[in-house]
Amino acid sequence: MSSSTTSKWQGQSRRSLLSISLLLSHFLFVPNDAIAGSYFDKYVKRKKLDPLEAYVPAVILTELQIKDLEKILDVDQPQFGNYRSLLRSGPAASLRVNIRAVAQYASDAGNGNAAFNNVDQCLSSLEDLDSLLLRASRNEPGASVKSMKAKIGSALTAMESLLQTVPSDVLDKGKAVADAYRTPEEGAGAEILDPELKQLESIL
Repeated sequence: MSSSTTSKWQGQSRRSLLSISLLLSHFLFVPNDAIAGSYFDKYVKRKKLDPLEAYVPAVILTELQIKDLEKILDVDQPQFGNYRSLLRSGPAASLRVNIRAVAQYASDAGNGNAAFNNVDQCLSSLEDLDSLLLRASRNEPGASVKSMKAKIGSALTAMESLLQTVPSDVLDKGKAVADAYRTPEEGAGAEILDPELKQLESIL
């Protein structure tokens, strides 16, 4: 290999390494939540949304999951560290995508401002709740059960307001699917809902 060819190759290598370094530095200095949020924002906007009926049951199930969390805060020895995992498992794990999809449908119907405000309020309240649970698990002061319940109440209020933008027939069907998911029943009713349950499971 000639010296000119070697110099050219080394120059290209340095430029490639510089480009890679700049790319890595971007991800290293951007918070994980920001990366995830940005990704999901673009994903929801870019991806053709499933029918509204696909998202509503998942949002309702998350609402019920958060209500369950509220109840167990009052036990004698609450496991705050374990409770944080409840915000990252089951229906709650996909809440960000699901409520933004519902809000997008509301926006298409002319209710976008209120719907996306509800989304922001819900996610912000749950992030604050997660922070309180973390502090409580470390026995830090100021992380009271009362303050946790206030954040839960704020999140649930926002979710309920968002669900009010859903057409009543879609909302009723979503509640039926969510109920069947939590308490499976035998018989014809369960068979009718079976396709919706399978679709819900694929989303969750």
